[in-house]
Amino acid sequence: MPIRTQLLAALFPLLVLSPASPQAHAPADNSKLIYTLIVSRHGVRSPTGKSTQYDRYSKAAWPAWTTAPGELTPHGFALMKIFGSYDRELFSSEGLFSAQDCADATRITIHADSDQRTRETGRALAEGLFPGCSVPVQAKAEGTHDPLFHPANIPPAQAELAAAAILGRIGGDPAAIVAAYHAPLAEFDSLLASCGDAEPGHSRTSLFDIPSTISTGTDDHLAEVKGPLSVAATLTENLLLAYTEGMDMKQVGWGCIDGTRLRSLMDLHTASSEFALRTPAVAGPLSSSLLRVIAASLAQAATGKPVNDAEGRVGDKMLLLVGHDTNLSAIAGALHLDWILDDRRDDTPPGSALELELRQDASGRRTVQLFFTAQTLEQMRNAAPLSLTNPAPRVPVFIPGCSAADGACELGSFEVLLKERMQQAQSTR
Repeated sequence: MPIRTQLLAALFPLLVLSPASPQAHAPADNSKLIYTLIVSRHGVRSPTGKSTQYDRYSKAAWPAWTTAPGELTPHGFALMKIFGSYDRELFSSEGLFSAQDCADATRITIHADSDQRTRETGRALAEGLFPGCSVPVQAKAEGTHDPLFHPANIPPAQAELAAAAILGRIGGDPAAIVAAYHAPLAEFDSLLASCGDAEPGHSRTSLFDIPSTISTGTDDHLAEVKGPLSVAATLTENLLLAYTEGMDMKQVGWGCIDGTRLRSLMDLHTASSEFALRTPAVAGPLSSSLLRVIAASLAQAATGKPVNDAEGRVGDKMLLLVGHDTNLSAIAGALHLDWILDDRRDDTPPGSALELELRQDASGRRTVQLFFTAQTLEQMRNAAPLSLTNPAPRVPVFIPGCSAADGACELGSFEVLLKERMQQAQSTR
């Protein structure tokens, strides 16, 4: 290989990775950050089902968790507190907040979904952002439906369209997904069949024995996509949760996987979300309430006047909406967003977030810049402290139909784009 080619090859990773550093996000026009709106997934939780529910698909039993199914773990709380502390340092470096004390604690609004894992994530982020200060987390009571995160009363016609749209992406045959992802599914099925010690008399169900179906759903499950890929998505997510929880590696995939192999297996989870959540006929209705709040809250922050549907108070510097990976995937599907972070494409791991920065330059021009951020799997596993010198990865996200070459999106253009997406979501009702 020529020396010049070798040098370029050595420099290329640095060029690719440089946007992850906070310093790389300073805009070329020297605009000022005046408001940040964050849509975050909750932190590391236990699997939503009991371990025995998953044993049927594996040779060996899945690890037991001490936390109730679906709840944020103490480790997950600690991780989100670390992330909150890092956000304080990051946004203070841009002048959005003071570096310490409680002076800005009243200029942030946190709205979390009603689940324990989202409410506690909001509380952890608040403690990290403003330690020792009183920052309330707005949330409905446990088990109460919050339409911001979970749309309800979806008309049957919209559910039928959602199922048809997914089928239309795969040639009308639910089994086509299995054929398209046969190789990674076979690799994972082999792992499930061979790793760990089986209980006497235990027999397993192969992923390939699961029927593939696509049907209409209800409420925020517009379409039900079931089969080998959807089950594999759940199981690989459970492996990721065990890994990021910091479990002994003998309990993570029964000692058969490491971080590299886990990243590869997570492609199955991402693929499942691509069809079930990112299909526009699904993503639009699922994200329309969040898009409405995003548009109104940015307008309120920009004008300094109350705006209907906005969350928070006039004069707030940050709005933090704590929901689920389904919310992030739906927003991404509606706006056609993509990213690569921690060697995975379009993944939405625990604690990950879409961050919208509202900026203003000296002429009064207001723009929106979008980023996706998440702790690496190892940062989560090891509860690594975060700082500007040891940051969580944060990558710029291009907004098709709005972003310019420098990544900035005119606020007015972004408002028009959001309005178009909301109208599209309503057109099938």
